Amino acid sequence: MLHLRKSLYRILETSAGKRRGVSLAFNLVLITIITLNAIAIVLHTVPEYNQQFARLFTDFELFSVGFFTIEYLLRVWVSVENEKYHHWFWGRLRYIVSTSALIDMLAIFPFYFSLFATDLAIVRILRLFRIFRLFRISRYSHAFRLIQNVVKEKKEELVLSTMLVVFMLIIVSSLMYYIEHAAQPDKFSSIPATMWWGVTAMTTVGYGDIHPITPLGKLLGGVTAIVGIGLFALPTGILVSGFNEHIRDQKIPRRKVCPHCGKEI
Repeated sequence: MLHLRKSLYRILETSAGKRRGVSLAFNLVLITIITLNAIAIVLHTVPEYNQQFARLFTDFELFSVGFFTIEYLLRVWVSVENEKYHHWFWGRLRYIVSTSALIDMLAIFPFYFSLFATDLAIVRILRLFRIFRLFRISRYSHAFRLIQNVVKEKKEELVLSTMLVVFMLIIVSSLMYYIEHAAQPDKFSSIPATMWWGVTAMTTVGYGDIHPITPLGKLLGGVTAIVGIGLFALPTGILVSGFNEHIRDQKIPRRKVCPHCGKEI
């Protein structure tokens, strides 16, 4: 049993060792099923397809939930092979509340919840969680892992730039409220309501449903649009620099230096 658990752990989690070929084949099958699930979720909302292939959608959903459930239980069982989750009980519990395990759970939870739920509105909302199956591809995709690593390394800069955007949104919305409220009390009725204008102005989308009509308001709107371009360019620049660093590190191997003599190893 212990040997079986180790073999399954190599297949499910490591993609290394003697089971590398089996692991790659399993990952390919898993990615295929996840992709087909995403396509099925989209096509299920088309009335013509839903009526014509209703039985096919139902059978494929049952197959997918069964497959993902068995895979999830196996991952929980073999998780103790990882040093982080070595304890037979607390280790598995820590794995269950990990990000990857929660995504796996959210992918199958709506189906089992719908078996006992009577409120159809809640069931329809929970069906949205099925899209989490698509996020599981990130576990096997180099591109997704690269994005994850870049965001993780640049999280402080991204948080600061996001806070700057939020503060700017509050400031310009407050100013626009006091400028335009007297002229358009129905549209600029409060600062939170004016924030909708602030979002569309800063992102330069400009839906036009709320717009200033006073000269001072138009001036502020123009300045906000110009400043918004620069503010939203900040996180873009941070992410681009992070991608460049990661790609450069992958192409150019890092030099290992001996800590004692200072020579390259």
